[in-house]
Amino acid sequence: MKKALLLINQHSRKGKNLFSQATAQLQALGFELIVESSTHPHELSAIIKSYQNLVELVIVGGGDGTLNAAIEGLIDTQLPLGILPMGTANDLARTLGIPTSLSAACQVIASGKVRRIDLGWVNGQHFFNVASLGLSVQITERLTKEVKQRWGILAYAFTALQVIWKSRIFRAEIHTNNQVFYVKTIQIAIGNGRYYGGGMTIAQDATIDDRRLDLYSLETKNWWEIIALLPAMRQGNHAIWSNVRTLESEEIEVYTTKRLAINTDGEITTHTPAKFRVLPQALIVIAP
Repeated sequence: MKKALLLINQHSRKGKNLFSQATAQLQALGFELIVESSTHPHELSAIIKSYQNLVELVIVGGGDGTLNAAIEGLIDTQLPLGILPMGTANDLARTLGIPTSLSAACQVIASGKVRRIDLGWVNGQHFFNVASLGLSVQITERLTKEVKQRWGILAYAFTALQVIWKSRIFRAEIHTNNQVFYVKTIQIAIGNGRYYGGGMTIAQDATIDDRRLDLYSLETKNWWEIIALLPAMRQGNHAIWSNVRTLESEEIEVYTTKRLAINTDGEITTHTPAKFRVLPQALIVIAP
């Protein structure tokens, strides 16, 4: 019988309803659970560290923000991570091919198949999916818990449409691979995984273990160009558009004339100037 620490964010979109269901299903699959349920995201890493020698794996139920809050504890302990997707977007689960159905996600954890994945890092903050500045920060600021509860996955598109027409161009310097790019852009996004923002694709061939970061810069002049771009961004073939710059690298630096906020996995955590890097094979996850 495997001993697992189960952490469920009961404030996530489905967390409260699915909490008892998840516990019962995991126990039926042979897990001996230590359950910490009503934890604040900021406490997750400390809780993981405190159980380091008592469990064999950590199972986290919640969305991308909850998973991000557990990163430090997972890096320090190197315990394998099992994921129960209970958030609005569940982009990490999507990247890893973990099903959103609770019973199917429990079966994936029971299978015990592990793989090592990369992490992104910016100014001391780790991220699974993406770090970005510009338009996406405005979307994050408007994307309240209430909007997510009401609209679910559509909340991202709904909020984006509200703020796109107000998007502001900013100047930035991008330093990477011994080159400097001077850009006028409305958004710079740097991805570690494949999906972000409720199913948008960072790059067509991106994976979470390719040991690289993928950058795109939206260098549009008019807000309506962004709306035209959205279908391509969902499929990941935005790189072919003339007003989108794409780069890939292990390390990237971004400087802006005015200090700008940066969001990592949907939370505003740091600001420019920013140093980004990929940390190869930094975590163990249980995934198909």
